[in-house]
Amino acid sequence: MRVGDVCRPLLLQVVSLGRQNLLATSNPNEVTKTVATIVLHPNHNRSSHDNDIALLRLSSAVTFTDDIRPVCLAANGSVFNNGTDSWVTGWGRSVPLPKRLREVQVPVLGNRQCNCLTGGSSVTDNMICVGVLEQGRDFCRGNSGGPMVSEQDGVWIQSGIGSFGFGCARPNLPGVYSRVSRYQSWISSHIGSDEPGFVQFNSGGLDVDSNSTCPPPPPEVAPSEEPDPISKTPSPTLPSPTGEHLLLYMLHLWSFLTTCVIHSLLVCLI
Repeated sequence: MRVGDVCRPLLLQVVSLGRQNLLATSNPNEVTKTVATIVLHPNHNRSSHDNDIALLRLSSAVTFTDDIRPVCLAANGSVFNNGTDSWVTGWGRSVPLPKRLREVQVPVLGNRQCNCLTGGSSVTDNMICVGVLEQGRDFCRGNSGGPMVSEQDGVWIQSGIGSFGFGCARPNLPGVYSRVSRYQSWISSHIGSDEPGFVQFNSGGLDVDSNSTCPPPPPEVAPSEEPDPISKTPSPTLPSPTGEHLLLYMLHLWSFLTTCVIHSLLVCLI
């Protein structure tokens, strides 16, 4: 038995489907299901956030309605070029705390450029980045596990699962998601029949990120007998990632595009 097949203790035992208002005592379209099993990816790395994905097996099947519907999953080999329009949803922890479910449109940011902005090689091929380089649009604290989708020929396709970020909507600091298309085989291996609808997504055209290179570091200043006071100022450091891996927000699924609910199975973040 692999590590990913082990059922871990459940922090929350109920999944809410079709919920739109986080604080309301009544959501007329809401359906709740208990969680039977959590299947972790066997190669998940907590420190690097690589393979940051898990499956939740529900105790009973979900009946789809006008307010609770599945979303297709990006198939293996899908291409999301730099600039591909995407949508992310969730409540997050902005101030004041939002009551209604929110959504924001953000473009895909190529992995090369994303690595340059995050200061290294922390973004692997199993990840996909989105963000607006100018401050103002991004996912926030509490959105870990939320879906990232793109539309192709009228079909909504989930490309990512919220993993980690640096603060909320900070300039030049993108949000990082688990790349769903990398896990088609793993997801399928845990489903006996009626697999989710995997759809090939292709942005088309040339990807400008393929030619991206990180800007060179600033030139070193030769030491002098009287050091410049500015040089004594500590270099700024990136804030700590906010990939909290709390089940609360990933289990309150959005109303019109739920995160892959297919025959008692849904795809979520650890």
